[in-house]
Amino acid sequence: MLPAGKLAVYGVQHVLAFYAGAVIVPILLAGAIGLSERELIHLINADLFTCGIASIIQSVGFWKIGVRLPLLQGVTFTAVSPMIAIGLAAGGGTEGLLVIYGAVIVAGLFTFLIAPWFSKLIRFFPPVVTGTVITIIGLALLPVAAQDAVGGGSAPDPTSARNLAYALGTLAVIVVIQRVFRGFTATVAVLIGLVLGTGVAWLLGDATFAAVGESSWFGVTTPFYFGWPKFAGAAIVSMIVVMLITAVETTGDVFATGEIVDKRVGREDIARALRADGLATTIGGVLNSFPYTCFAENVGLVRLTRVQSRYVVAAAGVFMILIGLVPKAGAVVAGIPHPVLGGAALAMFATVAVVGIQTLARVDFHDHRNVVIVGTSLGLAMFVTAQPDVAKALPGWAQIVFGSGITLGSITAIVLNLVFHHVGRGPAIAGAPGTPTIRLGEVNRMSREEFVAAFGRLFQGPTDVVGRAYDRKPFADTAALRTAFQEALFAAPREEQRALMAAYPDLGGDRVADGEEGDDSREDQASAGLTRLSDDDRAEFAELAAAYRERFGIPLIVCVREHPDRAAILREGRRRLGNSPAQEHAAALIEIAKVANRRFEDLVAEANPIATARAGAFGSGAR
Repeated sequence: MLPAGKLAVYGVQHVLAFYAGAVIVPILLAGAIGLSERELIHLINADLFTCGIASIIQSVGFWKIGVRLPLLQGVTFTAVSPMIAIGLAAGGGTEGLLVIYGAVIVAGLFTFLIAPWFSKLIRFFPPVVTGTVITIIGLALLPVAAQDAVGGGSAPDPTSARNLAYALGTLAVIVVIQRVFRGFTATVAVLIGLVLGTGVAWLLGDATFAAVGESSWFGVTTPFYFGWPKFAGAAIVSMIVVMLITAVETTGDVFATGEIVDKRVGREDIARALRADGLATTIGGVLNSFPYTCFAENVGLVRLTRVQSRYVVAAAGVFMILIGLVPKAGAVVAGIPHPVLGGAALAMFATVAVVGIQTLARVDFHDHRNVVIVGTSLGLAMFVTAQPDVAKALPGWAQIVFGSGITLGSITAIVLNLVFHHVGRGPAIAGAPGTPTIRLGEVNRMSREEFVAAFGRLFQGPTDVVGRAYDRKPFADTAALRTAFQEALFAAPREEQRALMAAYPDLGGDRVADGEEGDDSREDQASAGLTRLSDDDRAEFAELAAAYRERFGIPLIVCVREHPDRAAILREGRRRLGNSPAQEHAAALIEIAKVANRRFEDLVAEANPIATARAGAFGSGAR
């Protein structure tokens, strides 16, 4: 708990960094479903008021609700497209809003109740799923930003030079601030862009704030202001899917914040965070707001400022409650011209997509299954986003799900990950498309020559280790097969190990780039861009390789698929130059084992873990 003065200053900083993103969802929704300016002002005030309550719940916490970390809550962007689809399907205006609120309330209660069970399912949401979902969110929202950039509303004008100037000018201001400034100023670049863009538009007569004078200084958002919510089955299903997706986002934010504040995050922490999301979402539906999740922007602010007190976020929540009680503040925001808002939204939504791409960078795309998962999910999401009317070809109950690229793409990623990585008839050689499928039983029936031919690619050069692994047949499962290769490697005579090490190519060498060292080596090094080095980078890697060979008599071996950063690989190699020969011998063996494990994953698909676990449980009971 910091002194009151510091709490206030840091709390205001969080509000400023958060404000633009907090109010953009009600603005986008109101414009899409045809709400009036007065109704929009109420939505903005209700949003800010509920954001404050939700942030206090998450950061301070009570009972088993709230993760008690410096996490600020805001309306999730994931819900924008589904809510617009729900609202329009219900006729738009306040009628559509009532159906949205019914779905939000039920989805919030659902999230609250399933929180402890969802926290146990994290293994089914690896980076290939979360990265795809986040990327889809950013890409699917970009057309919304583009619509605003050309004028928004019911009569956009893509040919207007003035609209283009406002949008690109706002975007340019944000970029310049991010380039020139650091610290606090950089965190409020979006807000500064909105203020400057709106100020210029006001001076030129393209922005009006007449509603500010008509609005009162004080107003309380009352429950069910627009009427009693209405409940529609398809809308509820769609919003539950949204909350499941945001649960994945919240989980990532909790782990990221735990690293920042040096707190170990366990299943109970995830459950507490998701209960807070669910409670806040239910409150949002009652108080005329929307689904809530942790805001990644403020996670970045915690890392940037190193101010780790959760009470700072609680102070920000208090300020947001106060702002939400002043309708004039909402009227000011409602006066922002669409092109200015569109320019800022382009920056924010594209940044969301970049976060998804960063997550996907941790995915092993040498495994063709991951390529299929990401490609299919992105393709379907963009198809529906570019052609939203295709949903009309489906029954009414399915139109809401298939009318949103975010929802359809996310469901596709989750289902395909289960199908490709968790469900199946058992282990099989996967490889590239078109290769034959070989079950574990067939592996156990192979001759030594067939076994060596099939698995010799796991190692470079000599196949003695593969032959030694063959002697451990039969293999009960893929784990036993993998273990056989590892034990054969580490149990081999030293001379055999040295001969194996000598067969590995230099990192970043021309022979690898030209394919002379085999496709596996090329694919391994291509994953870190070592086959596309500039002349300067190639020379740097060659210098390191020569120094390493001179000192240890073997090539520098690094599993680059675990170190995709070229600079990190160079640093690792230079650090290892200071090791003893005995230590480097052991390190080289470990790296060879890592490379083999990665190639093994490319070659052999894992058995169904769910079926295996169930079979083991029932089998042990029967015995």
